[in-house]
Amino acid sequence: MKVALINGQNHKGSTYNIGKKLALKLTGEENIKEVFLPRDMPKFCVGCTSCFMKSETLCPHYELVHPIDEIIHESDVLIFTTPTYVYHSSGSMKAFLDHFGYRWLVHRPEAVMFKKQAVCISTAAGGGMKKACKDIKDSLDFWGIPKTYIYAKAVYAVKWSEVSEKVKAKIEKKTDVLARKLKKHEGKTRVNLKSRLYFYGIRLAQKRGGLNKADVDYWNEQGYNDKVRPWKS
Repeated sequence: MKVALINGQNHKGSTYNIGKKLALKLTGEENIKEVFLPRDMPKFCVGCTSCFMKSETLCPHYELVHPIDEIIHESDVLIFTTPTYVYHSSGSMKAFLDHFGYRWLVHRPEAVMFKKQAVCISTAAGGGMKKACKDIKDSLDFWGIPKTYIYAKAVYAVKWSEVSEKVKAKIEKKTDVLARKLKKHEGKTRVNLKSRLYFYGIRLAQKRGGLNKADVDYWNEQGYNDKVRPWKS
């Protein structure tokens, strides 16, 4: 099993440590690719719309985004970690996800995404962790990823070293449960009805001309406008 660990912070705090703990319960160190934001992708989306109106290769930050995109493509499980900043994900995580607007189902969904599993992890000393995870899950749902687990955990501490042993014991049990679920469903993911209906609705729109030529051409090339379903390809 190959795992991508996308960290919405540069430092290795509580959220990072939980994500890495889960990754190591899934596979060996050699099969884990780690990304740190903003270190590995420090740019903000400039709103040029080139990615979904023309091609993602025309993004002004393509040389930074593409290597991470390759890691995502090659991985079976995507683990996204973010500390909770003012009840939401980190700015660097949001900036990263903004660069993948072209991948949303309404534009150019990629078949490989429909076979992956994902986990969103967020911690805080207090609250807001679920909202932080939702910031990420929204994008993953529209990428077509069929199953995303959320682990929102209050650790009641600012540093991982200050987290109590009682809380760490609970984290240990929870990551054990998540690891078992991810292993159980490896290669057996199923796209839910909501995503299927959304896909078919967009297919109708694409057949009628879509939002732009790049999307329509892509859907035709992939066979999506005929009978090809990305979760079956």
